Amino acid sequence: MTAPGRQRCRWAQTDPLLAAYHDAEWGRPEHDGRALWEKLMLDGFQAGLAWITILRKRDAFRAAFADFDPVLVARFGEEDVTRLLGDAGIVRSRAKIEATIGNARAFLAMEAAGEEFAGFVWRFVGGAPIVSDGHTARTRSPESEALSAALKARGFKFVGPVIVYAWMQACGLIDDHEAQCFLRHASDADGLSGRDAAAPTIAPP
Repeated sequence: MTAPGRQRCRWAQTDPLLAAYHDAEWGRPEHDGRALWEKLMLDGFQAGLAWITILRKRDAFRAAFADFDPVLVARFGEEDVTRLLGDAGIVRSRAKIEATIGNARAFLAMEAAGEEFAGFVWRFVGGAPIVSDGHTARTRSPESEALSAALKARGFKFVGPVIVYAWMQACGLIDDHEAQCFLRHASDADGLSGRDAAAPTIAPP
């Protein structure tokens, strides 16, 4: 799975799709609010499942949820819920489907209140990726707990601290590539200087 001289994180070595996702997307700093919201929704659907399951269904999810346009998803009603529950291409969980619709409305409410989503979430890491030590395996952090609480206070669901931590890793808010990975400190290549995990963060109320 790994090219000669190119070592990936261990989780990305088990499937070609995971390897491609790891190399092209995972851990790359994301600053587009819509893209951040889409990835958070997919991480919510992952709860209780393997990420490879969601990755294989991602195109179907995008088709089912109007390319994860929050404006369109916020308009979904009971007929759409019924349609989605019959869509074998996605994870057919009523709770997760209804949460995604509610989360679109929460996203729009934040924007209407002047809380631009990308700027809001990046403030929890002080505006730059947190650089982990590359050795310690974590499933949550003080930052993910604070961000989870803030999202819940704004009406989001399926945004517990473990889900949020995985999302922060995926979106590059945390540089959590393993020490041996060739993409360790990939944020530097994007012109962003990371900061140590012990550095203080900025957490909105």
